[in-house]
Amino acid sequence: MEYNLKNLAKLIALNRRNFIKLIVGGAVGINMTPLPWKFTDDIAIWTQNWPWVPVPPVGEFSHINSVCTMCPGGCGVRVRKVGNRAVKIEGRTDYPVNPGGLCPLGEGGLQLLYNENIRVTGPMKRVGPRGSGKFMPISWEEALRELSGRIGDLRKKKSPEALAAIDGHPARSSMSLLIQRLLQAVGSPNYFRIPSVEDTYSMLNLLMQGTDGPVAYDLENSDFVLSFGCGLIEGWGAPGRMINAWRLWRSGPIKERPTIVQIEARASNTASKADQWLAPRPGTEAALALGLAHVIVRENLYDRDFVDNQAFGFRDRDTLEGKKQIGFKSLVLEKYSPGIVASITGLSSTSIVSLAKSFARAKAPIALCGKGKGDLNGSLFEFMAVQSLNALVGNINQPGGVLVHEPLPLSPWPDVNMDAVARDGFRKTRLDQAAGKRFPFSRSLINNLPEAIMDSSKSPVDTLLIFSANPAHNLSDAGSFRNALRKIPFLVSFSPYRDETSLMADLILPDHTHLEKTDDIVWPTGLQYPLYGLSQPVIEPLYDTRHSGDVIIQLARKSDTGVASSFPWENFEASLKDRAKGLYESGRGLTRYDESSPIWKRLSGRSPGAPDYKSFDEMWEKLKSGGLWYVPTHNFGNRGDLFRTPTGKFEFFSTKINQVVEEVSERGLGIGVLGDEAVLPHYEVPASRTDKQKYPLLMIPYELINLSSGWLPNPPYLNKTLFDDQLRKETSFAEINPETAKTYRLRQGDRVIIQSPKGELVVRVNLFEGAMPEVVFLPMGFGHTAYDAFQKDKGVNPFDIIDGGKDPLSGQMIWWDNWVRLEKA
Repeated sequence: MEYNLKNLAKLIALNRRNFIKLIVGGAVGINMTPLPWKFTDDIAIWTQNWPWVPVPPVGEFSHINSVCTMCPGGCGVRVRKVGNRAVKIEGRTDYPVNPGGLCPLGEGGLQLLYNENIRVTGPMKRVGPRGSGKFMPISWEEALRELSGRIGDLRKKKSPEALAAIDGHPARSSMSLLIQRLLQAVGSPNYFRIPSVEDTYSMLNLLMQGTDGPVAYDLENSDFVLSFGCGLIEGWGAPGRMINAWRLWRSGPIKERPTIVQIEARASNTASKADQWLAPRPGTEAALALGLAHVIVRENLYDRDFVDNQAFGFRDRDTLEGKKQIGFKSLVLEKYSPGIVASITGLSSTSIVSLAKSFARAKAPIALCGKGKGDLNGSLFEFMAVQSLNALVGNINQPGGVLVHEPLPLSPWPDVNMDAVARDGFRKTRLDQAAGKRFPFSRSLINNLPEAIMDSSKSPVDTLLIFSANPAHNLSDAGSFRNALRKIPFLVSFSPYRDETSLMADLILPDHTHLEKTDDIVWPTGLQYPLYGLSQPVIEPLYDTRHSGDVIIQLARKSDTGVASSFPWENFEASLKDRAKGLYESGRGLTRYDESSPIWKRLSGRSPGAPDYKSFDEMWEKLKSGGLWYVPTHNFGNRGDLFRTPTGKFEFFSTKINQVVEEVSERGLGIGVLGDEAVLPHYEVPASRTDKQKYPLLMIPYELINLSSGWLPNPPYLNKTLFDDQLRKETSFAEINPETAKTYRLRQGDRVIIQSPKGELVVRVNLFEGAMPEVVFLPMGFGHTAYDAFQKDKGVNPFDIIDGGKDPLSGQMIWWDNWVRLEKA
């Protein structure tokens, strides 16, 4: 299915209702709230029914600048206060990430702060059956004593690996490192992360570039943006930045505007506003990327200088052992012709050829990968295929392209002091099999944890710590995870909210909310220049909560000497300050931003000169008050020592994958092809376990910018932005193409049962021309069984019936390959 703007105008009539949808989807980049006009129609009347809505007292007006840490985007926020009460959150114009822009969730943060109905107001201990929600308040001293005693008992039994942690913080954050440090000091390798697109980005950079730095896209300077499913105005990356970027792309003379092409099976807001929308069959995006590569190579449109001098594995070669090694060029020319790719994707060969030529002939084209907001992982070989397009056109480390960076120059903490018990426990095999022979490049595979627990007569996890995560609701195959949680003897939640996982816990040690604490953002997702963000409390904690970083340090101090010695800091802020010393010692960076000179305009300019501070203490105080340290320049064109792969070049042919294939075999790594193809970007049909005769339809979850789909609850006022074909009373809707609905004799609003091998959900039908036929689309963020009346029992959770397999090589959950059937309710 292919659509240009004229096709799309017919598909989506621009009536008031759909206009509001587009406003919610991204505000077309204007520097004002992206909340729809419908919300403002009757907000005054509606909110009178909320007993917990804060009524500001009479007092002095003030403003506090901070950084939003509700997602890895790290947008700058300005909080308005009346007396001691915060009354408004808006985007900062003096913060380079998001000049004035802010997403609906960020603007609604006050409702998560003040809503006592969803907050955990102090440490709690379970007194009823697990999941009953029956708790009794206890003191912090009692809570820490019980948990430290339990951890101490595991070490005395020489079973420290029975302690595990689930972490939802961004991977590079100080909180994430601190949690890992605690487990290492105790002696457990069982640290698990909530999956996100960052996991796949990290593997991509390692395998093709040999770097550990973040993915960085110079989007504002690109003239052709080819997005493989990224929700550019649904919350991908730093939402405030993308709102502003979209405004830039859509301003100025039409002939000078960048071309935006969205590759996606559903007419999302991004697809609806793009210049061109192509809808391949879900899961075939890698084949499409390689089909584009075929045309670029066949037509000699690729960058010969980059390919010949900076890349490895493009052409066939003879190894030192005399073996002929197939290159990327031969693979795409032989297996990914437009005709072959058209049969795989359902697109026309003409559109594939046209798109490839337009992309290659642009001055600064860029190809992006990562579905929706980036809350979910991607497919490794798909990401490699998309990144190959950027290499073919030579737009790596060039203006408007993919920029290669080292990690931020943060100081490392002292090495962990590990005693004999810790060393023995830490050497044991991880329960999720990550970083082992089977999944050598994955750092965490939480989707393997339920199986490891349920297949054992006794749970191998005795005590599970859960930070900034709600795995009982937000993980694929959530039902299996809930069953595994029930089998673990002791669960400890550090959530500030009464979420599904907290209600299953034995102990709740509630964290502050993001507006009550100091935390860091280590390089916002996708940003093209180095930036370190630091939030600050805008209000004193409302309840008897504590910063989870402080709790970890206090917990370590109550443990035996072997653990306590690895935590020398007085509090979490002191540990942040320790890391920040590296920023000062780098001899560069600024802590103030001039909004009249956007960074994307001066990236290729001369150095900004000396830092705007003379001592570390001065830098730290400026960092705390302004919330940022950044470097506003980039060394474009430098490719001499850019890549840190074994060959020192960008690798189409991954030598790291080749090495493990020789040791383990393709089948042992879950790769479905053999030989040299297995180490090159390629397309594989997912090895589904589902009987497609019995379950003939695909089910794909999707995200909305005005609905929290991560671990955070949704601000109640955003319910007003949902339409009656998304949520009607307690029932959410599935988007189904009219052709598919006709096959099942379904009409608009009909109740329907969606069944998979994992279970069934009851929804209503929303007939939507923008939904691909034979695919059912379900929104993420509904189906909660916790929180308050505004969220509990509203709609269904698509993760409850997901039965995806494992992504080849990475081992991550394939959440986009779920087969279901429909039955009229």
